[in-house]
Amino acid sequence: MSALKNLQDLYVEQLKDLYSAETQLVEALPKMAQAATDPKLKAGFEKHLTETQQQVKRLDSIFTDLGEQPGGHTCQAMKGLIAEGSEMIAQEAAPAVKDAGLIACAQRVEHYEIAGYGTVVRYAEVLGLPMHVTQLRTSEQEEKDADLSLTSAALAINQAAMRG
Repeated sequence: MSALKNLQDLYVEQLKDLYSAETQLVEALPKMAQAATDPKLKAGFEKHLTETQQQVKRLDSIFTDLGEQPGGHTCQAMKGLIAEGSEMIAQEAAPAVKDAGLIACAQRVEHYEIAGYGTVVRYAEVLGLPMHVTQLRTSEQEEKDADLSLTSAALAINQAAMRG
């Protein structure tokens, strides 16, 4: 890990963290979709997988623009959040209860990503990188939309989970 001398260095480091988080999610989301029993929830996970793949492409484009490589960093926070999701998948539970648990895990992931994208958007603004701002805001909005979609799905799923 190299020293962070300025905001540009921190920006690149934070982008690498997001890149690692997103690439980990590309592997985890199909497992979440497979474990979900509610058709709307399953479709939501599948839709977000497609968005996540696009987010990785956007980050690749930003790294190319910066003349940087995206690899070399593992997002430990996402690793932990995905481990919690894996524990929920393995948990014996009534279908609606498991779906409610999967939503909880997924919303933690979305909130982490919203925070990450919000941070790098502000860095890109200060660094005078308007094309990056646009791309990163698109990803940030997709994460916010995914979170709202999970909240919407939770309304009926939580009611069903209450009944067991």
